[in-house]
Order: sequence, then structure tokens, then C-alpha cells
Amino acid sequence: MPTGNENAILVTGGAGYIGSHTVLALLASGFRIVVLDDLSTGRREAVPSQVPLIEGDIANADLVGRVVAEHGIGSVIHFAGSVVVPKSISDPLRYYENNTVASRTLIEVCVRNRIDKFIFSSTAAVYGMPETSPVAETARTYPINPYGASKLMTEWMLRDTAAAHDFRYVALRYFNVAGADPEGRTGLSSPNATHLLKIACQAAAGLRDRVEVFGDDYDTPDGTCIRDFIHVADLADAHVATLRYLIEGSGSNVFNCGYGRGYSVKNVIDEVKRVSGVDFEVVISDRRPGDAPGIVADTTKIGRMLAWRPRYDDLALIIRHALAWEEILKKM
Repeated sequence: MPTGNENAILVTGGAGYIGSHTVLALLASGFRIVVLDDLSTGRREAVPSQVPLIEGDIANADLVGRVVAEHGIGSVIHFAGSVVVPKSISDPLRYYENNTVASRTLIEVCVRNRIDKFIFSSTAAVYGMPETSPVAETARTYPINPYGASKLMTEWMLRDTAAAHDFRYVALRYFNVAGADPEGRTGLSSPNATHLLKIACQAAAGLRDRVEVFGDDYDTPDGTCIRDFIHVADLADAHVATLRYLIEGSGSNVFNCGYGRGYSVKNVIDEVKRVSGVDFEVVISDRRPGDAPGIVADTTKIGRMLAWRPRYDDLALIIRHALAWEEILKKM
């Protein structure tokens, strides 16, 4: 149960993929939650009926201020933003608007209303092409796409705000988030998602006619990119652990969220075929701009400081939960 703080938690983007899983985890831990989401990519049905859902934009400072005052908000978990790397390259200004400018407005409202606990949904893309792997939080941050840059800029704003005000934050740098709620309550619902595991599961479920692999000539064992996949429910638990960390009075920090183990694109596709029993078509295409060859998390810090321990660290299990969600979506 919550300790030391009875104020509500504002979850921006709480109707989206990671946000909705975190709302479920927060509810299970006894926290009082309010969701703010513009529903541009989120689903109203993903928010439990007992959780207030305000439809609106975090860039609307007046709206956010009213929500904070009316619901007694004491902490913010900030998911809202744009997340597709290739689109950030073709439309960078939109990403700086949605991810950086809007976040600045949200942070300002927090300072104005004396909200001193803030959890930010950041990304491993801030590392760019790391020189070592696994990559630790102390590694150089050098994004190679506007998505990663827009997130890193927000981390900088949080850092500087914490230095100037009574304000503490944690930035959680996600690696590749995958899977769905083990109980089938929510999952990644966008039919046009760009996540590899989602796309492969859609192909296995008969919702796509093929899977496209962007480049098989990288300097990796099988030529395809390597990623660290984390189950979305484990990531949600990491947010609950982070909130408790801040409620206990701990200082600002940055944590990687992954498993410390990499799988290549071909590994993932082969495993989806094996788990599903479906042999779908795979097409090799040219590399996409903005893709790093390989990135795996060093998770020592989050395990040590938050006592976070994953429950679903198994690629086959992640795939089974993702496939089950595709079957649920077919019936919606």
C-alpha cells in the first residue's frame, strides 16, 4: 500500500500502451490515479472504469492546472508523447513539439503547483550508438534521431528544474517494450504499430501478410539489429517501484529498464514462428535511418537501488502474451 503520500497520481498518456499497464499496476498497489490523455493513440477502454479519465492535451497549461487542483495531484508519471523513430526523422518538429515543448509546459505546471515528484518515460534512444554493451546510465548520451533527442532534451529540463526548485524526478530509459497484460486486460492496440514483436505477432495472427526486416548487413552475428526486450508488465512494476522511491524521499535519478540480454531481429521472428506455429513470410529491405545496430541495457543500478526484479524475463512468454492479445483484438 502507499506510504507517506495520499495525494493522487497524474498519469499522462495513461490510456496508451505502457501507460495503461502502469495504471493497472498502480491500482493493484493501492494508489489513487487520474489519467490525462488526448486519446490520439490511447484507448478509453484501456483505462479502468474506477479511474477518472480527462481527455485533453498536456500542452494546455490551464487544463493541467485545473486537473491538478481538482484532484489533489501530488506526483506525475509522464508517458504522453510521440514514439515512432522513423516518423521523428521525417517530421522532427512535430516530435520536438509533442515530446519536448509539451513536456516543458507540464513541468512548469508542476513547479507552479508545488508537485515535487515526477517520473518521466524516457528511452534507450538517448544513447544513440553506444560504444560499449551492455550500456550503463553513465554512458555518453548522443542520440542519432530526433525521437531520442527530444527525450534527452526533456531529461535536461528535468535535471535543471530539480537543481532550481523543490522538485525530484526519475527518468526511466526504456529499451524495447513488448508483450501484453498477462490477464488480457490491455495491450498494444494500434494496428499500424512499428514494434517488431507486435508486427511479427500480427503476421502470426493473420493480420499482416509479411514481416519486413530493415537491414541484414549490420555488424552483428546474423546481420540484423540486436535489441533488449522487456515485458510491459515488468516495466509497469518498475514505475511503481520508482514512485515508492520518490515518496520515500530519495533524490533525482536515471535508470535503465531492460533485461540485460539482447535478441536479434531474426531471433525474435524465429521465436514468434516457433511459439505460434505459423510460418509467415519475411522480406529483407534496406536499412532504416536512425536505427542503431545493437543496444542492450546494463540493469545493475535499477536492481540495486529500486530492488526491482522482473517477473516475465522470458522471450517465449512475452510472445505468448502478445499473441493472446492479438486474439483478443480480433474479437473487439
